[in-house]
Amino acid sequence: MDPFALRRLGRTSLELPALGMGGATLGNIFGVIEDSQSDATLAAAWDAGIRFYDTSPWYGRGLSEQRFGRALYRRPREQVILSTKVGRRFSAPADPVAFAGSPRAWEHGLQFEHHHDYSYAGIMRAYEDSLLRLGMNRIDILVVHDLDAGNLGSEELVTAHLHQLATGGIRALEDLKKAGLIKAYGAGVNGLGTIPRFLDLVDLDFFLVALPYTLAEQPVLDREFPLCAARGVGVIIGGVFASGILATGPVPGARYNYAVASEEQLQRVGRMEAVCARHGVPLAAAALQFTLHHPVVTSVIPGAFHPDHPRRNVESMRVEIPVDLWVELKADGLLREDAPTP
Repeated sequence: MDPFALRRLGRTSLELPALGMGGATLGNIFGVIEDSQSDATLAAAWDAGIRFYDTSPWYGRGLSEQRFGRALYRRPREQVILSTKVGRRFSAPADPVAFAGSPRAWEHGLQFEHHHDYSYAGIMRAYEDSLLRLGMNRIDILVVHDLDAGNLGSEELVTAHLHQLATGGIRALEDLKKAGLIKAYGAGVNGLGTIPRFLDLVDLDFFLVALPYTLAEQPVLDREFPLCAARGVGVIIGGVFASGILATGPVPGARYNYAVASEEQLQRVGRMEAVCARHGVPLAAAALQFTLHHPVVTSVIPGAFHPDHPRRNVESMRVEIPVDLWVELKADGLLREDAPTP
């Protein structure tokens, strides 16, 4: 599979390469990545041919955007496709000492606190703030980030913020697109139920789906992806390695959907890895290529925190995968029968 073949994103005129790079790991999501290693990783991604980059102000509380911007601002801008996210505003904490000592998400991120804001003014301010953190004068894609109960804490807050988005924030995204300041806008999805709620309220170009559609599980095939197909809404896949286990295999401490994998999950992925091995295919290659066979999926954006990672991802995309591998995974109950494969 050609990692850089261009695919159209939903109904938009924007074309994305099949393979991009995500920015959560370079926000120190699982531990501290030194600047020198981050710089080397992003340089290796560029040298490997990767031109589509997705980050967020939430990743490291601004750190990931700073790192991506430092790596990209001197590159030819016409070659870069840059995506970031909106929905949070950041500011200096009122009590920096207390904030530094308090437990929080992105423990190893920058020392800024945040609040959710999906209003017209909030989206516009978030866009301008991201431009400054990135050191770039334009962004290609904006993603409404983490508008779900898992991140907001309650269904009441989800309802309130969805209303805020539908009555103001979506107009900001439309205005940015009409003005040519962005080329597409969508929303991030971490679990089931979010896509239908969005589509009931607003029109979007795409969803960035992290975790519910990987080689390990495909629950979005029941309702979410059919809705996207019917509406002409595209999909970008994040978390394609299910937080790591589909890249590392079932090693001790492997992560599955952000948590340490259970024994049952380790065994199931071990069976997948054995099937792949019988066909001479690395598990990571099967994981990367699998999602791209669905007609609504445009691109995959695996994260990276070491220079070897983007190089391996490009190599994995080019691995020839025999049809019999997918047939065996389905026959063994390791992949849904209705999951699109060659």
